[in-house]
Formats: sequence, structure tokens, C-alpha cells
Amino acid sequence: MGALSFRNVIKDYGVAGRLNRVIHGVDVDIHDGEFIVIVGPSGCGKSTLLRMVAGLEEVTAGEIRIGDRLVNDVEPADRDIAMVFQNYALYPHMSVFDNMAYGLKIARVPRAEIESRVRRAAAILEIGEYLDRKPRQLSGGQRQRVAMGRAIVRQPQVFLFDEPLSNLDAKLRVQTRLEIQKLHRELGITSLFVTHDQVEAMTLAQRMIVMNRGVVEQIGTPEEVYLRPRTPFVAGFMGSPPMCLYSVQAQGSAVTCNGLTLNLTQAPPAQGELIMGWRPEHAVLAGSGWPMEVELVEMLGAERLVHGRLGEGACVVRIEAGTAVPPVGQTIHLQIAPGHLHWFDPRTQERIAS
Repeated sequence: MGALSFRNVIKDYGVAGRLNRVIHGVDVDIHDGEFIVIVGPSGCGKSTLLRMVAGLEEVTAGEIRIGDRLVNDVEPADRDIAMVFQNYALYPHMSVFDNMAYGLKIARVPRAEIESRVRRAAAILEIGEYLDRKPRQLSGGQRQRVAMGRAIVRQPQVFLFDEPLSNLDAKLRVQTRLEIQKLHRELGITSLFVTHDQVEAMTLAQRMIVMNRGVVEQIGTPEEVYLRPRTPFVAGFMGSPPMCLYSVQAQGSAVTCNGLTLNLTQAPPAQGELIMGWRPEHAVLAGSGWPMEVELVEMLGAERLVHGRLGEGACVVRIEAGTAVPPVGQTIHLQIAPGHLHWFDPRTQERIAS
């Protein structure tokens, strides 16, 4: 079974008296066959967490289990995992076949079994015609598929992906994301995928773990995380463009925001100091409403992003391509349905149920 569990996992660097805690008590259960994405900004601890699963970093406290086995002190080679790295990590002097077969040869797998596994993995990844080539004769996307093939032939309990798409151009990233999704559907192996790219996270994850400064901010499906972010950090990190967030003072059905008094059609779920937010696609251009001065319009094919100022704060609105584009300098008016407003407590940084 490839289930994976973390129990109050902590990671410290340094010595007593000068410790730097980079992972703060992670607790999560990952089901057998699930595809989990760990997402967050650089330095949030996501790769460190992955490397602890791989055995490349020691666990300071807590437990990591693969299946029913505690693996804190198990050597990396004995954890029954396979890892795909950002930089491919291929042997340049070996052919594609030998790169994919190397781990099996070291494990003394019979030659006929090696041949069968490598050719099956190559067929899945559509690299069968490249088995005799050296890595230098391949494109970046082909090298990444070889790296994935080397992991597949191991037939592990868990796949670990450490930002494997970061070195690819935009078109190849999209293509390789699709290949990874197809691969997971076919093999059904528990997978842990680390990325700082929220688009990768949203498109690949069955569930995602959003991390910030070594703390798990939210665990949920992409829909849950996007539509009901638990904290202002998650709200501002997930989404492109991100959620518009403002510190406001609520009194009745009106809020003071960026020096403006904005009237709401429904009172917020709490009064006093709050954080208010909405997604750019939920702001509707109207004849009256909240005034926004247009500063810039981005043309993105099927849609437009209108950037401007709502009082003293920045604001972004997403509009469809067929909508008339407001000129720079014009004041437009926004209306947002109460169900699309998000509210957070500025003291606890927790979502307020509405």
C-alpha cells in the first residue's frame, strides 16, 4: 500500500540555542493512489518536506510513514520511493535505455525483467524511439520524460516530484503536465509533487497542501482552496491574478476601504476591523457602484485584465474579450455579489464563515 502519513513532522537546522525551525508540525494523511501537490513560495519548506519523505533530510521530530511502516530512520534506498528531480539528473555518457535501467541493474533485477520494464515505461512516455540516444541528443521535455521513465521502472510505492517542470518552456510545461496526469491515471501510484507554480498545482492536484513559512495553511481540493481559501495568504497566493484583498472597517452594511465608504447589499458576517476580498472575475462593470480608476489594460486573448485603483488600493478586474475596454484614466464602477465576497479576521488570519 502506498499511503503516506505525516504526524507532527518538524524540521530544525542548527544547534541547541541557535535553531532555525523550517517545518512546523505537519499533520496530513495521503491516501493510496492519491496525487498531492505541495505548493507555496520559495523558502516555504515544501522541498524540505519532500526530501524528508525521500530520506535525504533527517526528521527532527514527528513521524513519517509509508504504508504501515515508520521510515524516519530507514535508508533512502530502502523506502520504496522514486524521485524525479528538477535538473533531470541523467548520466550523460549512458544511453536513454541505460539511464532508465541503471537502478534495476544495481538492484540485480533479471535482464529480461529490466528489458520488459524499460520498454513498457518508454511506450507509456512515448520515448521508445530514443532508447539508443544519449541525453545530449534530446530536448528538455524528452530528458524529463526519461527521468520520469527511470522512476516508473522502479515500480515504487510513492513517486516524489521536485519541481520537475521548472526548467521547461511554457509550451513544454503544459505538454508535460498532461503527460504526468495520463501517467498517474494509468499507474495509480501515490504521488507527491512540489511546485511554486499555482497553475501547476491547480491543474495537477487531486488535493493540494498550501505551505507558508513552514506551516500548512490549507489542505483541500483545488476547488475548495480556490473558492473557499482558509487564510488571506492562500487567497492571495492561489489564483492568477490573485484575489484582491483589503483591510476594511465594517459598520452595518457599509465598509471603509482605502479611504472610500463602500455600501454593501448585505452586511458582512462580522463588524469592526476585517479583511475583505474578491476574485477579479467576480467584479462586474456597472453603471453605478464602487469607483475604480483605470490605470492599465492587459490584452490576454479571450479576456482582459483591467488594473486600477480603488481609493488608495490596487484593484484588478477580469472581463471577457467581447466587453468594451475602458480607456486608461476613466473611472469605472464595480458591483460584487455578496456571495463572492470573502471575509477574514485580521487577528487570527482565519476565514470568517458567511
